[in-house]
Amino acid sequence: MGTLVSLISTLASGEAMAVLRQARMTAILYGLAGILALCGIGFLVGAAYIWFAARYGPMATSLGFGAGFLALAVLVLLVDRLTAGMRARRRARRRKSDMTAVGVTAALALVPALAKRKGGLGAVLAPVVALIAYAIYRENVKPEPQDPDPGETA
Repeated sequence: MGTLVSLISTLASGEAMAVLRQARMTAILYGLAGILALCGIGFLVGAAYIWFAARYGPMATSLGFGAGFLALAVLVLLVDRLTAGMRARRRARRRKSDMTAVGVTAALALVPALAKRKGGLGAVLAPVVALIAYAIYRENVKPEPQDPDPGETA
C-alpha cells in the first residue's frame, strides 16, 4: 500500500514527467554527440587520405584505403561469426534458467492449495519428488549437440 501511495504522489508531483524529460534530453544529446564524432572521424579519414595521396599518389591511396576498409569489414564479420556460438549458448542458458524459475514459482504457488486438499502432504510431496527425480535425470544425461538458434544466420 505504501509503494502505491508513493507512486501516486510521484506522478501527482510531476516528478515522473521531469525524469522522462531528462531522459529524452540525454538521448538527444548522446545522439548529437555520436553524429559529431562520426563527422570528426570522417574528416580524420579524409585528412589521412590527402596525406597519403600526396605521398603515394591518388590511385595507390584509393586502392589502399579501399582494401583497408574491406579488410576491416571482413574482420567485423569474422568476429561476429566467432561469437555467435557463445551468444546462442548464453541465450539457451538464460531460457533454461527462466523456465526453471517459472516452474519453481508455479510449484510454490500450488503448494498451499495442494496442502488443503484431502491428499494433504502426499499430494504435495509427489510433485516435489518428481521434480527432484527429473533434476537428477537431467544432471546425468549427456547434452545433445546444440542446433543453431533459428534467429542465427548460417
